[in-house]
Amino acid sequence: MSTKPQQKVLVVDDEDDIRELLQYNLKKEGYDVETAPDGFKAVEIARKFQPNLILLDIMMPKQDGVETCRQLRDLPELHESFIVFLTARVEEYSEIAAFETGADDYITKPIKPRALMSRINAMFRRESKKKNTTDKISIGNLMIDRSSYTVTIDGSQLTLPKKEFELLYFLAQNPGKVYSRDDLLASIWGADVYVLARTVDVHIRKVREKIGDGYIATVKGVGYKFELSN
Repeated sequence: MSTKPQQKVLVVDDEDDIRELLQYNLKKEGYDVETAPDGFKAVEIARKFQPNLILLDIMMPKQDGVETCRQLRDLPELHESFIVFLTARVEEYSEIAAFETGADDYITKPIKPRALMSRINAMFRRESKKKNTTDKISIGNLMIDRSSYTVTIDGSQLTLPKKEFELLYFLAQNPGKVYSRDDLLASIWGADVYVLARTVDVHIRKVREKIGDGYIATVKGVGYKFELSN
């Protein structure tokens, strides 16, 4: 049984048997579990339950998982929560759309419960290790505070989605050091999470849109590095 019984998981899927299967396996691992049959109900439950992890189906009636993810990411109380998409679709554009809305992982159906539990447990273990790092990084007019997951530029505070924040924080820890896409995927998403290298590009673009172009440089053919261009 898991040593993290306080972690809360919300399972969102329109198929009763999938909700029941995941709920059974998660409870067996020691997680506190709630379920929802659609996106609307998921947002309603998430506000009250405040899960640490949301397993979210993409193809659902009433409101699909992508739009539901957008709404969940807009809730301040869920800013540090993991969102993992569950889907039978395997097209590349579906995966990119999932990460653009703030998902942390993307798992294709049919779901293998033991493999899924292993990935979830590993996700929480990595998060626990990250919390032991330095809380604040201050470079130029940019301040990154891991304890509150906020970024401040010239006194103006921004709130970035979880993976965008972690990507910025990771690069800023070692300014000037170049990281390949594979390095960033392994460090931010984890070696056991199978995502496209393009996912890194999507997140870099979104971070730049929020903090400006003068902090993260592209090293053609290699990867990215944190630097101040002025």
